[in-house]
Amino acid sequence: MSQTQTTFPRWIPLLGGLLGSTTCGLLLYAFSVVIKPLQTQFGWTVPEVAMAYALICLVFGLVTFPAGRLSDKVGPRNVVLIGGLVMAFGFFMVSTITPPDPAVVKAGGDALKAANRTPLYLLYLYYGIICGLGGGCVYLPPIATAPKWWPDRRALATGFTVVGLGLGSFIMAPLATGMINHFGSALPVFKYVGMAMGVMVVVAALCLKVPPAGYKPAGWNPPAAATGAGAPKATRDFTYEETKQSPQFWLLWAAYFCGSFAGLMCIGLIARHGIDAMSLAYKAKMGLDAAGVIPKDAAKTISMAAAGAPAALAITNAAVRILIGPLADKIGTKKIFITLFIIQAVAFLMLFPAGSTATMLALCAALIGWNYGAMFTLFPATLLGYYGPTAQGSNYGLLFTAWGVAGFCGPYFGGKIQAMTGSYLVPFALAAAVLAVAVIILATLKAPEKKPA
Repeated sequence: MSQTQTTFPRWIPLLGGLLGSTTCGLLLYAFSVVIKPLQTQFGWTVPEVAMAYALICLVFGLVTFPAGRLSDKVGPRNVVLIGGLVMAFGFFMVSTITPPDPAVVKAGGDALKAANRTPLYLLYLYYGIICGLGGGCVYLPPIATAPKWWPDRRALATGFTVVGLGLGSFIMAPLATGMINHFGSALPVFKYVGMAMGVMVVVAALCLKVPPAGYKPAGWNPPAAATGAGAPKATRDFTYEETKQSPQFWLLWAAYFCGSFAGLMCIGLIARHGIDAMSLAYKAKMGLDAAGVIPKDAAKTISMAAAGAPAALAITNAAVRILIGPLADKIGTKKIFITLFIIQAVAFLMLFPAGSTATMLALCAALIGWNYGAMFTLFPATLLGYYGPTAQGSNYGLLFTAWGVAGFCGPYFGGKIQAMTGSYLVPFALAAAVLAVAVIILATLKAPEKKPA
């Protein structure tokens, strides 16, 4: 293939991916912070609010597949622009939902159920469906586009384009908590952050462009193929149809599901777990019984302390996406995968007892965030190594549906099990067991045979 040069700086698509994934991080990864305020203001239960998060994860993950196909066919810019504006619109519209009268919320009963019927439906529509549709279009195209500009550093480029998911959570968790404490409601968070999202996605879309055919960075050439009688046969990239017929692809899908199931369950519940556990610890320290009322100032302090857990998770979630890329480029992904998933299973077993102490909860969350965030660099990099870059948009779009299905199951079943048992121990133990399954899959997985040219 002849070398093609371009004056378009190849770092610009990385910037587009960073901005796009940051908006997705704002959208998704601090939702546990708003669960308690929405419960208080609307009288909803944990499972009812958690269903909105489960729904957005499902829609978001499933939409990445058609978004990837569209990106391969028509280019990433229009897909991200239209999807991003839809996402920002849906997020903003959550702020327009009218809560019931506080007296009705306090009284509860049938009157509260009747008053809540429409607002709950609107939460699912605006946040779960509309934001999910738009967010899936924003997330996938940069991941498929940026590595094409960086064939010499594919894993690093992939990590940079997804780092914003963790960065968005790092920004959103303390920002949302501060706004909730200031306004006394979660609704202004959706209003002002939704407007910021609209600006960010327009800039992100303008940064995206597909490199010209035959593009290679100046000064870089791919490794020359060996020649001679004993040289390996020339190979080609898998097509999308060939990829989805490969058993290795579906084993990767299953492992991705397991890791995402555990991670999203944690993200959906960790702040609430911290608030509940620290509140019980405070009551025990102050000699209050279980029904005792915590003073408002102390409750705010506890909520801010609990918000440190998703913030710590977000920091490591963001950092690892870039840091793991160079290591994966050097030694491959399999050894890293197995090690991280084993550590992740142990971390989930530690998460329940860590909840009563802000420092321990934050440390445990940071470890979980590190292992969880690494997946979003390692899985697309593994897919790229197995099947090649030609159909990466379609291939990773299909693989990422595992995250969507897990995003529905993890938060939903986590919230449901917590409500049934009154404890977070069982859902966290379930997450550890699911991660053990992923360890077995990844330890036995082998790359598919290359296709002859």
